Amino acid sequence: MRLVLASQSPRRRELLASVGMACEVRPAGTDESLRPGELPAEYVRRVAREKAFAVRAEAGEVVLAADTAVVLGEEVLGKPRDADDARRMLRALSGKSHRVLTGVHGRRPPASGLAGAEATLLCSTAVRFAALSDRQVEWYVESGEPLDKAGAYAIQGAGGAFVCGVEGSVSNVVGLPLAETVRLLEGLGVAFPWER
Repeated sequence: MRLVLASQSPRRRELLASVGMACEVRPAGTDESLRPGELPAEYVRRVAREKAFAVRAEAGEVVLAADTAVVLGEEVLGKPRDADDARRMLRALSGKSHRVLTGVHGRRPPASGLAGAEATLLCSTAVRFAALSDRQVEWYVESGEPLDKAGAYAIQGAGGAFVCGVEGSVSNVVGLPLAETVRLLEGLGVAFPWER
């Protein structure tokens, strides 16, 4: 089975490469807007599934899509609109715990002698942030790193300096819960290097 990643995220591609999985990238052009009244867990699962179906898939391929959200209380903190929005998010996260939710969806189209299949998972990780000073917030925003990251931080970058603790999958916070995704893909017939 060939793996197709319906995402432009270099972090997701790197995580898959870390377990020996090459993939073809076919970014999904989907609307990632939160619907009125939609709960965060429903939101990431829905968007992941929509991404998986937004790209073409041929026989012998498995499409993998994911959507990650930083959730403070019940507020979904997406990518900041600008530097001021990044400051707002970082100040809101300062000294508090939040959740990182990732919905992952895989689908395999029908092929000769093989039925189509799909699977979805939800991974939740608790992240505890240090109390941030105004100088720390300004320095981090000026670095540019928060501007294209959900929740305005990257645990794998300089933002990791602000994380006091993680309960659950660390790779989930980066953008793809690796252990859970491996099991999902194995269930769809993807062979990993240790099985070949």
